[in-house]
Order: sequence, then C-alpha cells, then structure tokens
Amino acid sequence: MRVMGIDPGLRNLGWGVIEVAGSRLSHVANGVCHSTGEDLGARLLSLYEQLTDIVHRFAPEAAAVEQTFVNKDGAGTLKLGQARGIALLVPAQYGLTVGEYSPNRVKKTVVGVGHAAKEQVAHMVRVQLPGVVLAGPDAADALAVAICHAHYARGIGRAVA
Repeated sequence: MRVMGIDPGLRNLGWGVIEVAGSRLSHVANGVCHSTGEDLGARLLSLYEQLTDIVHRFAPEAAAVEQTFVNKDGAGTLKLGQARGIALLVPAQYGLTVGEYSPNRVKKTVVGVGHAAKEQVAHMVRVQLPGVVLAGPDAADALAVAICHAHYARGIGRAVA
C-alpha cells in the first residue's frame, strides 16, 4: 500500500510518500510545497495545485494529515487550518481515506516519546527509511505522519488521535 503523509503549513506544506508491504516500509518520495502569491486565496490555490500534482504523480492509496494545535495566535491558527483544509481536500478528491493524527501521536509512534524535537523525528525517519534524503524538516514530519498511519491504519480504517 502506498501512503502519503502531509504536514500542513501555509508557507511550507511538507509531503512524503512511502510504500508499505507488511511490516516493511520504504521511501518513495518527499518534498515541500511552497505557497506563492500575495493574498491568502492565491497562496491556498498554489498549495492546492502543487499537492494535486503530487497526488496525481505518486498515486497513493491512503493519506494522513497531522492535526493542528491551537496556539495563542488565533489568526495564525485559522490560516493554518485553511492550509490543513487543502491537505484534507486534495486526497479526498482522489477518493482516499484520510487519517488524522495529533503531533504527539506521530512523535510517540516514530520516536517513542510524544514531545520529541524535530531533529529526533528526522533522525528516526532516516532510521526507518534507510537511504532517504529529506527535503527539509517539513518533509521529515510528513514522512513521520505517513509512518504513523502505516502503523495505525492496519485494519482500523480512519484513525484519529
């Protein structure tokens, strides 16, 4: 099964695709979509078009998105939520079931602790996907989301942390 993980962000949306064969995981591709445009609508459209192209090129059979957390900056949280909407919409348009996982669930699954640093996540992604060249921290996070989904989606369909 081919799984796509998405780490939503309005400026940088990380994505990663892995292949799952039983308990074996292998890297397919990863990268970062950078939004372009002056206003919010143009930036969201940019992310939509880039992510649509990626789903079309790599044909995942399942997708997973990291849930957003609410922080003190309400406007920032809302904008991130809109980018997350794009991350949910694009796979759904291709008929994919989309799993949703909290950042702590992803870190606990990949690293072993729920409050791991980004560097620890990237390190463990490299350990679990030997030879992977990460396009950046957002791509590493997206691959971690895909790995998390590979562990939790077996037999339970949509998993929400």
